[in-house]
Amino acid sequence: MLAVPISREAIPATSDLRPTEVATLAPERLRNATRQIIFINRFFYPDHSATSQLLTDLALHLSRDGQAVRVIASRQRYDNPGAGLTKRETVEGVDIHRVSTTEFGRATLIGRGLDYLSFYTSVWHSILQVARPGDILVAKTDPPLVGVPALRAVRRKGLHLVNWLQDLYPEVAMALDVPLVRGPIARGLQHLRDTTLRAASANVVVGERMADLVRSRGIAAPVHVISNWCDDNHIRPLSPPDNPLRREWGVEDRFVVGYSGNLGRGHEFETILDAAEHLRSQPKILFLFIGGGHDELARQVHDRKLGSAFRFLPYQDRSVLAQSLSVPDVHWISLKPELEGLIVPSKIYGAAAAGRPIIAITARDGEIARLVQKYRCGVVVEPGAGSALTDVLRRFSADPSDLAEMGGRARAMVEKHFTRQQAFARWDELFSALP
Repeated sequence: MLAVPISREAIPATSDLRPTEVATLAPERLRNATRQIIFINRFFYPDHSATSQLLTDLALHLSRDGQAVRVIASRQRYDNPGAGLTKRETVEGVDIHRVSTTEFGRATLIGRGLDYLSFYTSVWHSILQVARPGDILVAKTDPPLVGVPALRAVRRKGLHLVNWLQDLYPEVAMALDVPLVRGPIARGLQHLRDTTLRAASANVVVGERMADLVRSRGIAAPVHVISNWCDDNHIRPLSPPDNPLRREWGVEDRFVVGYSGNLGRGHEFETILDAAEHLRSQPKILFLFIGGGHDELARQVHDRKLGSAFRFLPYQDRSVLAQSLSVPDVHWISLKPELEGLIVPSKIYGAAAAGRPIIAITARDGEIARLVQKYRCGVVVEPGAGSALTDVLRRFSADPSDLAEMGGRARAMVEKHFTRQQAFARWDELFSALP
């Protein structure tokens, strides 16, 4: 959970300022005071999911910089649909509006769909209530296609629409063979999505391959690549002897292969299981999973009697991320090849900031694989190549001398190209360029 102090009031609208106060504002501050940036995402602080934490980081940055910021979210948490978070709250100047929705959660597709529909309706009404002409409306992609009701409100209220694409839907659903999302229905959803992209003042994607796919749809509106990030100031390399969690979790004498975050349907894990089967005779190697979405993996670990080689822990508080991300000797990140360009796993930034090398179980020409190979900060293993992964882990665990150098290059990659401040600067530039 992200601990954020509640310390100051929301930035006032100019209607709340006296004429003499408005006159003394610098031009940029005046525009910030008169124009809101309104974000839409199903989850926000204090939720711990990746999209929520990214949005929280950006919203707080903008507020601290003097911008009027609102967030429209649900009252749910990612792992608790019945959380019932408070309807209105101000956190570090960010005005949070949490709308009511159905609370079926993620257990079934039908229930999830009903939650989406109720959120669409509530969001549309909320935008109409709080938005003013000229405001910037930033629509993320949770739930999918939230840009469609957002566009209706944009046209009605005279807003600037910015789509912040964490993934491409319905292509993700099509690649995962989600029932009903195929044929005419899929094409209809693509048309609706593309309509929002064409009408936007700007579209933000999180990877170069995703940008290529969006442009290939004939989208003339600007497409900006702004990568996701982590708190690279807080998450820094920590050596095993200096890490209290390695002692607390009793893994001081193990070679730890770590995974941190959510294990969704797009993340392949058969290769890890295959390697674990081959490594039964090497009890020194431990596969440590920290996060959620691991039910199917845990079931297969149990069925294959691999329990001694795996350990599953819940999400850790953000205040101890530097320690938890430094527990593994190496991190693994996976993505099914058919999802390349549709999703970019942001787990790489935290692992790299912690100075840990990456095992990318992805297509060799994929987004993460390209980074790992370009900056020589790990190895790439094709999905399904369990024997190759076994050889890599045997080599690393027997002679970890290369890991420190790979980890150092991973940290250098973050510092040069993927710091949080660099991402914020790109967002600041984008918003400043809007009329």
